[in-house]
Amino acid sequence: MGTKHDSFGAFLTETREKQGISLRRFAQELGVSPAFITEVEKNRSAPLTAERLAVAAEVLHLSPEDKAEMYDLAGRQRDLIAPDLPEYIKGRDYVSYALRAARDLGADENDWLQFVEELKKRKG
Repeated sequence: MGTKHDSFGAFLTETREKQGISLRRFAQELGVSPAFITEVEKNRSAPLTAERLAVAAEVLHLSPEDKAEMYDLAGRQRDLIAPDLPEYIKGRDYVSYALRAARDLGADENDWLQFVEELKKRKG
């Protein structure tokens, strides 16, 4: 768990450059200006919208792990839950129940890692 990058902008810049995608092309794929992407990559502008994050994940050919990191960094920068999670949480009272129980019981990172591993074993 955790992220490998310090910021959303650093993640975006490094990933885009590793893929050999120019700033101009990336901006065009997302339907924004290159100047806007520059501001985002320098963390002077809020991260991309949830819709643009989904497009960015496709354009950058992100692995599931990298996609999760991108969403986590975007959420952290906005001081919100990662943008890919609210839709899952809404309408699922059991998720809110589980989160509150974990909070109230003081669940730590090891507790959550164990829970995830057990869930993976059951769900395959």
